[in-house]
Amino acid sequence: MERSIKILSGPSWPGLRYFSTLRQGGYSQGGWQGLNLGEHCGDQPQHVAQNRELLYGHLPSVPHWLQQVHGTGVYQARRPLEQAHHWDQAPIADAAWTMCPKTVIAILTADCLPIVLTDDQARIVGVAHAGWRGLVNGVIENLFFQMQTQCFTTSYWRAWIGPAISQIHFEVGEEVLDAFKNKNTQFERFFIATDIKGKYKADLAGIAVAILRTITKNRITIDLSHACTYDEQANYYSFRRQPITGRIATLAWLE
Repeated sequence: MERSIKILSGPSWPGLRYFSTLRQGGYSQGGWQGLNLGEHCGDQPQHVAQNRELLYGHLPSVPHWLQQVHGTGVYQARRPLEQAHHWDQAPIADAAWTMCPKTVIAILTADCLPIVLTDDQARIVGVAHAGWRGLVNGVIENLFFQMQTQCFTTSYWRAWIGPAISQIHFEVGEEVLDAFKNKNTQFERFFIATDIKGKYKADLAGIAVAILRTITKNRITIDLSHACTYDEQANYYSFRRQPITGRIATLAWLE
């Protein structure tokens, strides 16, 4: 049986390649069925290694994988890799950026937002893993400010928000609403009260768009995939739908 990978990307940006993988294809079985690229979620290591090899055939170099901790750490990838780090030896960070051509940066998700950020001339590219904790604590801001210091002449930015859980399926408690209100009272508009007292549906993508517009002073074009990881079981892994599950990857590099 021939194995292949399927991908989802946004608009074509000259000088930059980026996409999210779909779960179809691959070697993993059970809850990880398909192209699981996460080494840390209980899948058989051999299957993950085979899935990653499938992916590497579509890339100019091996990705800089991260050890993601729902934090705000940012990693600079300085050169193309020939051999990948194992998860436990990868840099601890939830975002990465590079200015080095053919250097692939990557994040793994299964409901959280994958965000790709670049300047309008594709001189720099960053990726961020943003769940609600990352968003409220500043992972997007940290990534942008590091990128901005390298490209301070840039006047315009572009972003793509990949497959993630949609608002209708992302129920959170009062503590999440309060955390965002403490960050900025304007964020309250991204929460819809449910029939259950103290429960809300949160719009992660809406929050990310608002943050990106604020930090770039609205000098940005933002494209959203509108793909829901929870709804589209055939295409994506969702931790909310099934806690024992795999991870898709979102990857980007400068040509």
